[in-house]
Amino acid sequence: MSSTDESSLSLEEKQYEFCGHYLKIATFRGTSLGVSAYVWGPGLVLCRYFEDEKYNFTGKKVLELGSGTGIVGILAVLLGGDVTMTDRAYVLKQIEHNVSANIPATSRHRSKIRALAWGNDQNNFPTDFDIILGSDIVYRPSQFPGLIETLLHIANGKTTIYLSSDVKYREGAADFHDVLLPKKFNCELIHTSGSNCIYKVTKKAPGDED
Repeated sequence: MSSTDESSLSLEEKQYEFCGHYLKIATFRGTSLGVSAYVWGPGLVLCRYFEDEKYNFTGKKVLELGSGTGIVGILAVLLGGDVTMTDRAYVLKQIEHNVSANIPATSRHRSKIRALAWGNDQNNFPTDFDIILGSDIVYRPSQFPGLIETLLHIANGKTTIYLSSDVKYREGAADFHDVLLPKKFNCELIHTSGSNCIYKVTKKAPGDED
């Protein structure tokens, strides 16, 4: 992907509106991005939740895991956050395109894009994030150990994690949120929309872990 000329890609664009911001999100079709080349329901549900709750990220240091198209992280920047959007290296061009298209130059200094493969790269990241975001990142059980390892490293005792997942149509998602994650984290279901669920998650204190 990194060697692909962006001008030769098949871009599909769709417009969204959240919190008074109009977003034009492109997906790179005809590439090897797989599930990353789509805007999935849990991401839209999380964006709408931030709108409904009138969420303000001003002054918050934010990390997004599995950014994909970047729609959630971009909205967090537009709502005032200092946001690091992450995904596997071959997805970053798509995120960069959407950041350039949607975040004004005057605010772009509050957006960063970095590669992060769960279970491998987390030690390259600081542990002082106020908020961690993840939408539709819980869908493949083989990735769960690396995801939990990443969350354990990056989150501190004051970090709030928002995970938006489709618990009905993603393999193992219900088990991840109900059984695996609660061993190390406090998990609260705070919003549902159809089969999409948003969880507010915080790291358990030492001694409280199962």
